[in-house]
Amino acid sequence: MFQRRIQKTVEQDKQELLAEIRLAHSQWKTAQHHFEHALEKDEIDYAIYAVEAAEKRYEMLLRQAKKLNVTSAYHITAEVRG
Repeated sequence: MFQRRIQKTVEQDKQELLAEIRLAHSQWKTAQHHFEHALEKDEIDYAIYAVEAAEKRYEMLLRQAKKLNVTSAYHITAEVRG
């Protein structure tokens, strides 16, 4: 019974990580969209910062998933910078 709870927790953690990856990917795409439509210097500067931060978070989560052998046909196929 204890083993089942551990397995359930591990599966929940994996699902939460995949959800975080999906969210991070969406935030990265949104930041890229804002960058593409930024007009003023301050908007561009902020957009660059937002894209870089979102990209770093997405890559960090992908590395974490790879380390834990968490796979999803949709997201974990992306290259992770070494």
